[in-house]
Amino acid sequence: MPDMSRRELGAVLLAAPAVASGQGVPTGQSKQSFVVIGAGVFGAWTAYHLRLGGHNVTLLDQYGPSNSRASSGGETRIIRASYGPDEIYTRMAKRSLALWSAFFARIGHSYLERAGVLWLAKQGNAYVEQSRQTLKAVGVEFRDVSSADLARDYPQIRLEPGTIAIFEPDSGALLARESVAAVVVEFTRIGGIYRQAGVRPPQGGGRLSEIQTTDGDSLRADTFVFACGPWLGKVFPELLATRIFVTRQDVLFFGIPAGDRRFEPPAMPVWIDFSDDRGMYGFPDIGRRGFKVAFDKHGPPMDPDTANRFVTAEQSAAARDYVRDRFPVLADAPVVDSRVCQYENTANGDFIIDRHPQMDNVWIAGGGSGHGFKHGPAVGEYLVARMEGRNDPPVETRFGLSTKGTEQKRAVY
Repeated sequence: MPDMSRRELGAVLLAAPAVASGQGVPTGQSKQSFVVIGAGVFGAWTAYHLRLGGHNVTLLDQYGPSNSRASSGGETRIIRASYGPDEIYTRMAKRSLALWSAFFARIGHSYLERAGVLWLAKQGNAYVEQSRQTLKAVGVEFRDVSSADLARDYPQIRLEPGTIAIFEPDSGALLARESVAAVVVEFTRIGGIYRQAGVRPPQGGGRLSEIQTTDGDSLRADTFVFACGPWLGKVFPELLATRIFVTRQDVLFFGIPAGDRRFEPPAMPVWIDFSDDRGMYGFPDIGRRGFKVAFDKHGPPMDPDTANRFVTAEQSAAARDYVRDRFPVLADAPVVDSRVCQYENTANGDFIIDRHPQMDNVWIAGGGSGHGFKHGPAVGEYLVARMEGRNDPPVETRFGLSTKGTEQKRAVY
């Protein structure tokens, strides 16, 4: 697939035939029929993996793939492997990076900016030390960055004395909207069906035979997958309304001085600041959008359908204060763009990838918790293995619904 603009990607989706050519898919009769609800990164990759496996798959989304209300919508998402002691996510990130890279090679265009990821921390930070050990165990390349190295290599960042870092050279940023749209386009090219429609919450128990769409249709399938992100609590209110916490997350883009190349790759990587308790992270100037600064601390609750997405004056001031402290050249830079996205958090940050406890042919994938985007390929792979009855990759108990609490105690970063 050639390099496409967002408008061109959208046009391809709107023009996609009900059944495409089926190129690259095993021939012969389809094994099963699936309906996947939600065309964010979890749903898109699940549908894509299913179609590659030869299944009949219909993918639905009420607002469109990676739309502005979705947790997968937006400019960029970090792909990184450091997760402190949580080796499961380091392994998933490594696997997902390989799957993203293979996918981009398949379509002939990459939406991955390998800018590297720089983890800033104070000397002796436990999370960084745990990450070092996990990265070594899993075989992910990284290097230690001393205070002197930081001062030499990143003079545009003002840091406290004694700040150190680790650097992941193969990591970086995924172009979020484009990446998800590309997966959906390829899914339709190999014979998947995409429709823009919402669904009515399913009722009852036992085996679900069909779902009702908001445009008055009904869809039958052997298996249904709900990968609805922040809407999961609305679709399954009794089961998930108290287990999915949707929070508002403000993002700002600061303008770069004309001709200043210090804030774009390769001079500036993606960065995550553990040296400061304000919980900030950000991206270099990618695609001429500006220098992105975001808050990783959970914001207030929000409704994904009805919330107005204007950055508050308070958050704008807080972001500017941080930029003034950490990137003094940008102290008076204009805000050239801003947006409000959301996390859909579980109590501790672990994903939900499990069968519905009352509907034996219904599966749920969600709880991205602000770190899930990068893992889309591995989540889809894991879920398809469960639905097909395979044990590779093996079952992970941390993804089970029974492990999800109703009180937020974040443990995964």
